[in-house]
Amino acid sequence: MKAIKKRFEDTLKEIDTTLDRPLNIAVLAANAAYSKFHFQRLFSAFFGMGVVDYQRLMRFRRAGIQLAFRLETPITEVAFNTHYENLESFSRAFKRVFGQSPSAFRKSPDWSSWQSVYQPMLDLKGEFMSSVELSAEQVRIIAFEETLVAVLEHRGPPAQVPASVRKFVAWRKDFGTPPSRSATYNLCYDDPKTTPAEAFRFGICCQVDKPVEKNTFGVETGRIPGGRCAVFRHKGPLENADNAIRELYGKWLPSSGEDLRDFPLFVERVSFFPDVAEHEAITDIYLPLQQ
Repeated sequence: MKAIKKRFEDTLKEIDTTLDRPLNIAVLAANAAYSKFHFQRLFSAFFGMGVVDYQRLMRFRRAGIQLAFRLETPITEVAFNTHYENLESFSRAFKRVFGQSPSAFRKSPDWSSWQSVYQPMLDLKGEFMSSVELSAEQVRIIAFEETLVAVLEHRGPPAQVPASVRKFVAWRKDFGTPPSRSATYNLCYDDPKTTPAEAFRFGICCQVDKPVEKNTFGVETGRIPGGRCAVFRHKGPLENADNAIRELYGKWLPSSGEDLRDFPLFVERVSFFPDVAEHEAITDIYLPLQQ
């Protein structure tokens, strides 16, 4: 089974990184070392949809992120990037999937509907993407410099985090701190899989060079304190880093002789979807340690 999973992990990566190309099922099947017939049957059995439907959903996922977070990109351009010849056909297809037209989604995304469409698929993908067993060689201990940040604290269901991110992005554009000039951080106060939804907290941050002025977005001045940290680099969606984070706490920490500092796990988003393919997103994960 492990060998089969590795073949389909490679298939998913190939599709995700070639969303702008026509789908060549024969080549995908050959790369997976199956006949076209068996390949399509296996793909449907594993993911509950055909290869063509999977590519379409991933194109819509990219389109939805662009609509919600890349407001400078015209909807017609998003439609063309999703391989629709005109806005009308794209709008009809998008609405069938999410229950909202692209313009309505851009104005006020229904993240609950989004979650119901994508979370089952992302959970299945997580089963096929390589589960990294964290080794001592992958963990570095560094001196993190105190960093002044602008922070918006999300409180409530994890499924609504994108709504808070969208609010933070709007503030960020007004304040002039794009990711290209200002590092992006998250403060991981709680584990979304074990914390009651209503109690979940998550900090959305970016580096700033001066305190944040009073604003209507709820963004405030914060600090990530300096000090020793264990850090490792994760490639892929942060949601798929759970196993590595558990190993950091459960295996690496006890064997390292280190102890924890009173500050939550935090991450720096080095690159993220849709600017790169989802499995190529890079996140540095920091565990604060005592001095």
